[in-house]
Amino acid sequence: MDLLSKKRFLATNLITIITLFTLILAGGIVRSSGSGMGCPDWPKCFDQYVPPTDITQLPAGYQLKYVTKRIAKNEHLAKTLDRLGYKKMAYRIRHDLTIQQPEVFNAIKTWTEYLNRVIGAVCGLFLVACSFFSWAYIRSAKRIFFLSFGNVLLVVFQAWLGSLVVSTNLLSWTVTVHMLVALLILAISIYTYFYALYGCESVDSTDRSSIFLRGLSIFVLLLTLMQVVLGTEVREQIDFVATTMSALSRSEWVSKVGFNSNFHRDMAILVLVLNSVLFVMIRRHYQPNELAFRYGVYILLLVFLQILIGAVLYYLSLPPIAQAMHILLASLLFGAQFYLILLMGRNKIYLGNE
Repeated sequence: MDLLSKKRFLATNLITIITLFTLILAGGIVRSSGSGMGCPDWPKCFDQYVPPTDITQLPAGYQLKYVTKRIAKNEHLAKTLDRLGYKKMAYRIRHDLTIQQPEVFNAIKTWTEYLNRVIGAVCGLFLVACSFFSWAYIRSAKRIFFLSFGNVLLVVFQAWLGSLVVSTNLLSWTVTVHMLVALLILAISIYTYFYALYGCESVDSTDRSSIFLRGLSIFVLLLTLMQVVLGTEVREQIDFVATTMSALSRSEWVSKVGFNSNFHRDMAILVLVLNSVLFVMIRRHYQPNELAFRYGVYILLLVFLQILIGAVLYYLSLPPIAQAMHILLASLLFGAQFYLILLMGRNKIYLGNE
């Protein structure tokens, strides 16, 4: 492994990670602005590589055309779900009246969704570049190559899933899975970057406290993932309330969600408590100049920001910019927690004078 190949892979991978966070933010903006159906087809937008800016640029009968295609695609999906035993889900897709309703053209929403797709395409190209440059590790660190190649396959799956999100008019479970796959792609990119940077160095100390510390970090990460899933479900229920109870004001939407919203809010307190405990333990085990200590600080700061944004969402009637920031902060928190766990696998444990 020559130094130039390593630097090239690390630089490309780092740019990819930054692009992935940008894509998650763009997806959050699409979700919060209601632009998910801004482009009724996929991968093109209104059958064009560069979408229209005015309704006069659309062909006659475009609404019927895209609704017909969407219904046909969803029928194929429903048949597949039937064969897999998910008959209730297939029934919901076949009888969802919103799928049969054409979207009204809105240039702002169309371009918001289109730019999201452009960022996604750029991100995909960087992941392909990572896979190409990872070939340099085929002898010295095979996992880097295979994980990088696997990430490309995941992106293809993510693109297919994105087409289902569009055709099913943001069907609940597809949105949740779409977010989780995005975090998986992010985690693989972070891991390959870390492994290429540090190799397979191991922890110098195996005392019980360090094992407990890493175990707690993993548990907190899983808790964050649970919060992401809960938050996605809350958002989906809010969309349902907004659609079916149009007489309600925006400030009343959250109160109608019920248990999931309250549980998501209460879970945030548990996340704060456990991350605070984790930070206290990190202070005892790591020196302030070590990366693990710094990431402990970043994580605690992100948790506080996330709770602050959550309060803004709850008490200020769900401002769209706060929704997008909530999703971005959740992904940054996940990335920081995952990187901290990796660091704990190589950093020297600082026992001080204990």
